[in-house]
Formats: sequence, C-alpha cells, structure tokens
Amino acid sequence: MVRGMSRYKSLINVVHVVGARPNFMKAAPVFDEMRKIHKLRSFLVHTGQHYDRNMSKVFFEDLELPRADISLNIGSFSQTTQMARIMLRFEESIKNLNVKLVIVYGDVTSTIACALAAKKMGIMVAHVEAGLRSYDRDMPEEINRVATDAISDILFTPSEDANENLLKEGIDKHRIHFVGNTMIDSLSKNIKRIESSNILRTKNLQKEDYVVLTLHRPSNVDNIDTLNSILVAINNIAQNFKVVFPVHPRTSKNIKSFFAKRGAAANNNLIAVSPMRYFDFMKLIKDSYCTLTDSGGIQEETTFLGIPCLTLRKSTERPITVCKGTNTVVGIKSSNILKHFEDIGCKRRKNKPIALWDGKASKRIVKIIKRLSLGK
Repeated sequence: MVRGMSRYKSLINVVHVVGARPNFMKAAPVFDEMRKIHKLRSFLVHTGQHYDRNMSKVFFEDLELPRADISLNIGSFSQTTQMARIMLRFEESIKNLNVKLVIVYGDVTSTIACALAAKKMGIMVAHVEAGLRSYDRDMPEEINRVATDAISDILFTPSEDANENLLKEGIDKHRIHFVGNTMIDSLSKNIKRIESSNILRTKNLQKEDYVVLTLHRPSNVDNIDTLNSILVAINNIAQNFKVVFPVHPRTSKNIKSFFAKRGAAANNNLIAVSPMRYFDFMKLIKDSYCTLTDSGGIQEETTFLGIPCLTLRKSTERPITVCKGTNTVVGIKSSNILKHFEDIGCKRRKNKPIALWDGKASKRIVKIIKRLSLGK
C-alpha cells in the first residue's frame, strides 16, 4: 500500500527502485535531490532482494533514506525466481500510480527486473550507473547491465569509458548523459560522519595496521577450490596484518572447513565480523592498509579515498579505477594475490582525479530529469 497516494495525482510521479545494499548508496543522493523539485513526486520501492531487514534498516538510517513507500518483500530465491517475483509484484504495486519514469540503479537482479516490467507497462526507464562493462558474460551482473542499458530510455553514466561502451553498442548518443558517480556523492556527503565512527577502537585496530576483506560472489565463495586459493593468500597476509572480514554465515562455514582440512586452527588475525552499517564499514576502509574485495562499488570507494584495492576477480567493469585509481585486478590465484599485496608497500599509488566524481552527480541527474519531465 502506498502512503498518501491520492495527494500526488497532479504531480509527475517517479519511482526509484532499490533491492540490495549497493543500490542504497547510489539512490540516496538522487532521491534526496529530487525531493527539492516541487512538481516531481518520488516513490521509493524496495524489492527486498537483499532480505536482511535489520541491515536494510540501518543503511536507510545512515543514508537518510525514508521508509520505502512500497516494499515487495521478495526474499531469497534463485535469480530466475527472484526476477519473476519482482516483475509480478512491481507491476501490481505501481500500476495505479500514473508513473512517468522508473529509475533503476546498478546491476542487481532488481535492476533488470523492474526496468523490464516498466518497459512492458509503457513507462520510461532511467538507468543510473549505465555503460559499465567487464565483457565477462559469466558474471550475472554483466547480463543485467547489458540488458538494462539496451531497454533504458535515459542512461546516466559514471565515467567516460561507460559512454564509449554504450556508443559502441549502438546506443543513441542523445540517450546518454555523463553525470558522474552517485556512490561518491554518498561518500563525500557523509565523510565527516564516517570519520567520527569509533569502529577502530571497538575492534581494537590501529590505522593502516589491518586490511579489509570482502567476499560475496558465488564464483568465489561457493567454489571450494577457488575459496581455498584465496584463503591461502589471506592466511599468509594474516601472519603480519589483522584481516577484518565482514562475512556471510555460509562463507564462514567454508572458512572453518578450510582451516580444518589444513589441520590448523583458524588464524587469530582473521577477524570475522557481522555485516556492518555504512559509516562503520567505510571508516574501516578509509583507515585500512589495503582492501581486498570481489565487490564492484568498493573499487570505486577505495579509489576516491586513495586506499589500495586488490580486486579478487579476473575482470572488472570499472577499469577507470585501475587506470586512474588505486585498484589492481589480481585474480584468484594465491601467488598473484600475494605478489601484488607485497608490492603495495613500494608501489603505494595515489589516485588521479576522475572527471565528475565530485559529489554532484545527483544534482546533474535531477537537473536532466527535470528538463526532460517538465520541459525546463
């Protein structure tokens, strides 16, 4: 049920779709900026693809997102089942809202599901974070990115290479708008609150005396050989550094199995912690010696913060973080991970300025939407 729907029949209704934590950081500044435009009424739809309600709640609080107008409560299923359920519930939820534009963010299942449903309903779609490509079709997110861009009417890109990718795919240049990175908007807006987090004291950590590890991709955590290869390197790193690891229970079980098979106790420097709220996690990143991750957004956040990042994947859809940022794609082999980690001390890089990563991407997005929607 949508709160106060009848009050907004005379306004231009815009729906923002979020489904997983990376979407929250991307959507929050756009949603906030759009609320300043009197004639545009924003509805927030949370699909519930990321089904940890408590973590969703604290991220909403940290990023000052209002309670969702519509919650689809999809929950945990296979990607195909999730997509089908999202499309059905999304269509049912917005069909009476007289929606003019649906804005989708990032590359999760909710992104393509709601974009496709909206197009089938004859509603315009805008994609925030369009044009990113890894050219690795084994990544589910790559399929989501390509398909969403192909059907979107307005494509907001975070970097110049994203524009080039879309033009190569035959996308009309008039649909492409280079605006910058809204995730950086959230980061720059909240940098003082991030700095004030006491998470280092809580976890008994010292600045640059620890590294941060995140692993969530099924190709890494569900494949025992791959996970073992990564953990051999991590266990080696943990001989000299504390490794702070926000970890899923399933992955935690696999880690325990790894140490059991090696006939060793779990390394005390490998610190498994529950998923963290936004301010605490970003403080950990900001003061770390290095971050190791298979995430996409963390590659961007570390680049903005000037923190070395080793991406535990074979490819990245964010090459600008490599050529201008602090990111290195190191793969999943132990020897490669360790080699690049050892190089950090003597090759600690400074990031180069990236065009339009200035905290104002959301302002540019809303200005374009206002012009297209209101003719101004």
